[in-house]
Amino acid sequence: MYYFAYASNLNRRQMAERCPEAKAKSSAALPNYKLIFAGYSREREGAPATIMYSKGDKVLGGVYEITEAALRKLDRWEDLTAYKHIKVTVWTDGGDPVEAVTYIRVKEAEEDKPSPQYLAVIQQGYRDWGII
Repeated sequence: MYYFAYASNLNRRQMAERCPEAKAKSSAALPNYKLIFAGYSREREGAPATIMYSKGDKVLGGVYEITEAALRKLDRWEDLTAYKHIKVTVWTDGGDPVEAVTYIRVKEAEEDKPSPQYLAVIQQGYRDWGII
């Protein structure tokens, strides 16, 4: 199965700690969604990332190949009382569609700012994937 990462799991070091068996495949874009930060995370000391439907926008991220066991490991890191899995179609840099699973916030929360530390982890992930 494929997992589309768009936030801190883009960070290859973090992903290697959480799911060492995950294999980075390709950077990709999720059309008609945008990246937002909403709610509050004690662990992240600010608003965590999520995606929301937004026609015409896109979320940049990366595709990992993972197993069901790896997804369960990721579930332990994500707050499944606030997030759930959804299936999405992302488009690789080569223009190929990929069916993937990703996380989206299900509890409504106001948009807010992420902590500088959390943002730095995400930005390193963008560098790891060559997105920025």
